[in-house]
Amino acid sequence: MTAAESLERSRDASEAGPFHVTNRLIFSIALPMTLGFLTTPLLGLVDTAVVGRLGRAELLAGLAIGAVMFDLIFTTFNFLRASTTGLVAQAYGRGDRREQQAVFWRSLVIALVSGVAIILLSPLLLAAGLWLMRPDAEVAAVTRTYFLYRILSGPAALANYAILGFVLGRGEGSIGLFLQTIINGTNIVLSILLGLVLGWGVAGVAVGTVAGEAIGALVGFAIVYGRFDKRDAPDWVTIFAGERLKALLGLNRDIMIRSFVLLAAFTLMTRIGTSLGPVTLAANAVLMTIFLVAGYYLDGLANAAEQLTGRSIGAAYRPAFDRALRMTALWSLGLAALTTLAFLAFGNVLVDVLTTAPDVRELAYEYMPWAAVTAVTGALAFLMDGVFIGATWSRDMRNMMLAAFLGYCAALTILVPVFGNHGLWAGLNLFLLMRGVFLLMLVPRRAAQTFRPAQ
Repeated sequence: MTAAESLERSRDASEAGPFHVTNRLIFSIALPMTLGFLTTPLLGLVDTAVVGRLGRAELLAGLAIGAVMFDLIFTTFNFLRASTTGLVAQAYGRGDRREQQAVFWRSLVIALVSGVAIILLSPLLLAAGLWLMRPDAEVAAVTRTYFLYRILSGPAALANYAILGFVLGRGEGSIGLFLQTIINGTNIVLSILLGLVLGWGVAGVAVGTVAGEAIGALVGFAIVYGRFDKRDAPDWVTIFAGERLKALLGLNRDIMIRSFVLLAAFTLMTRIGTSLGPVTLAANAVLMTIFLVAGYYLDGLANAAEQLTGRSIGAAYRPAFDRALRMTALWSLGLAALTTLAFLAFGNVLVDVLTTAPDVRELAYEYMPWAAVTAVTGALAFLMDGVFIGATWSRDMRNMMLAAFLGYCAALTILVPVFGNHGLWAGLNLFLLMRGVFLLMLVPRRAAQTFRPAQ
């Protein structure tokens, strides 16, 4: 054994078992991931700017439709990242390096098989997307070009979910930031080079995305695999052990259902907004940007909660679980409150940046308070998702999402006919609040059941 290998083994051994949760530990995960998430909207902005400079409206419309289609497809598989994080964090807390590797290989195989399946099903997926969106012939042609190139990124994109889940499960937020920067940075550079400089247009933007995902997956795999200790390598029988595989698939199923329901909630808001007129729909779209901005750092803190709660459960150490929950909750709610105050004070300035239409601006000003408060009402929902993913309490997360969605539908049925768009925004805030509160109510009982054998 070399000195470096000896140091690595002793470090991993020292990280198993009881540990102390600090602000530094929380932000070593949350801050890099927040910065990584912020590269995603920058990527969307660059892609839009590249295609927008080509001077044809149908190109921009085709890109927008194609981007929505891939958001729907890849959102379906977000469970790969979440489930991998929770299971690796628990194995990390136990000091079980063999199981960490096994979880990685299980998730990676599922990701690659799913990615290939997406490519094979691409004609059906494209036909379904065009039927749903119903663009005119010229826009459909652009969407088809974008789709048929970008679909090739499927295996690499899903592999990146598994890789990111693994590094987050180990609390290595800086590696997560590095990989996100490589993926999105490569994408941005190649989209400009291929789309504008070489004149490939929409096809160039799509190829840039494929290259970014592929390079990110190769670099990520090299980093993860290069750090594996071969003496802890699991055999294929261990990797695909029936009980372990069944647990992973069940976890993936529950998280996928939860993601679909969340997507349905936002789709329903857009659908109802459409019925209230184009100006209202546009104003709501502008205001949803505020919710998304708050979501970036709330997601970062949720990632920290995932790793720390999962690690504490693996270590069978209740004090770390309680402290992680308390500290991440204080940070989430405190930063959310500051965000709400900032948007109440300066939100209209952001509206003016996002739109120049006077009627849309005026309406957005009216509903700004509802959008601003989503940071507070959504903070607990984001955090509880992180806690329940890290703890792998996926069935509860799925069921409480369904319960909150039913409450959301009931609220919209009552409020929208009476209060119009005010009722729509009130319903959204109630939905966010219900998600967080319903899950929080389950934490004491679930934590007692989980930690009882270790006490």
